[in-house]
Amino acid sequence: AVIVGRTNMTEFAFSGLGLNPHYGSPSSPWDRATGRIPGGSSSGAAVSVADQMAVAAIGTDTGGSVRIPSAFCGLAGFKPTAARIPTQGALPLSWTLDSIGPLAASVSCCAILDAIMAGQAFNAPCAPALQQLRFAVPSKLVLDGADEQVSSAFQMALDTIESRGARIEIIDLPEFEHLAHINRQGGFTCSEAWFWHQKLLADREAGYDPRVSSRILRGKNMSAADYIELLQIRPEWIAAVERRIQPFDALLMPTVPIIAPPIKELQDSDEAYFAANGLILRNPTFINFLDGCALSIPCHAAGTAPVGLMIAGAANQDRHILNVGLALESLLAQAGH
Repeated sequence: AVIVGRTNMTEFAFSGLGLNPHYGSPSSPWDRATGRIPGGSSSGAAVSVADQMAVAAIGTDTGGSVRIPSAFCGLAGFKPTAARIPTQGALPLSWTLDSIGPLAASVSCCAILDAIMAGQAFNAPCAPALQQLRFAVPSKLVLDGADEQVSSAFQMALDTIESRGARIEIIDLPEFEHLAHINRQGGFTCSEAWFWHQKLLADREAGYDPRVSSRILRGKNMSAADYIELLQIRPEWIAAVERRIQPFDALLMPTVPIIAPPIKELQDSDEAYFAANGLILRNPTFINFLDGCALSIPCHAAGTAPVGLMIAGAANQDRHILNVGLALESLLAQAGH
């Protein structure tokens, strides 16, 4: 590969918005007149591919940081099962949740980069027949707070998929509703980020983006017992979700429930910043806690705001998710999405 360069991103990868007060915030290629967020943390990575400055980019995904900017910039983005891709050389945010994945113009391009990073021989994805596929859509939460454009694009995508013979079922996933309570003290991300940053924060906190440092500092108040509780709860949570989704080829949900908001609105208000960050990270975070894999592909109508469709599965279903993603990518492109 020819490495073109490094791109801008959220400081220490700790936000889903893509804003950076130190070096500036790149805007989504869509609606630059308004100046909308690119999504984060891999903000410049997505913009560089969407603007055709690079054929593909690499990002880290701890709670959606590959899939979110892909969704906001109209790209394909793949979050692999974390253990498949070595993290040597990557600055950690959360050792437990970090995964490294590609942002690219297509599912096939994502598959190529994924194979290279995993040190595996590349075998091109093979799209299964749509009539063979069975999908689950969570009944609650994943569309809460959704705007009209995302709701409409997601429903049109489901209608298109179903019209070609695939089966779609609405299922209950109460574990998704419990995750906010499980992470109420900051979860793995805040505790593990605090461990890495504690000495640096003691010396140089004034140099941090305060919207990043304030979240890292939440980990300071977590006890060993709090952390051990997370370690015990997570396998039980994963097992419960896997039992519910086992009969299906993939989970479908909006990658992000809203279109990219204007940068200025979030720069000027802490309240707006943190509200948007929580909403934008919500759906992708489910799959990181699941230790699963997920692909985001565009599902919006041509000429409208980018919207991502997330295709997700359990751990080590990566190959299958890429195959299914290839089938849905082709279908949605033919249908004008």
